[in-house]
Amino acid sequence: MSEEVELIDALKQVIDPELMINIVDLGLIYEVSQEEGIVKVDMTLTSPSCPAGPQIVNQSKMALEQLDDVDTAEIRLVMSPPWSPERMTEEARDQLGIF
Repeated sequence: MSEEVELIDALKQVIDPELMINIVDLGLIYEVSQEEGIVKVDMTLTSPSCPAGPQIVNQSKMALEQLDDVDTAEIRLVMSPPWSPERMTEEARDQLGIF
C-alpha cells in the first residue's frame, strides 16, 4: 500500500487550470484513504459551479491510478464544509497575493 504521503504527492501533480496551483495546496483535498488497491478521496472545488471540476476530478483519478499499488481511485466531490481561502497553504496564498 502507498503511504499517505505518496498519495498526496500524486495529487499535487494536479493543477487547477484557472488558478495554476496544485489542488493540495489549494486545500481542495479533505480526506484520502486506501484499502488494498482502492484509494478513496473526498475533495471539493473552489466553487460548486467550477467549470474545471470534471477535469480536476478526472486528473486526480488518473494521477492516483498511476501509482503501482493503486488499482482504482474513487473521487467523491463534497461541498461541506465549503472551501474557503483559509484552507490554502501559505505558499498558495502568497502565489495568489492573498495575505
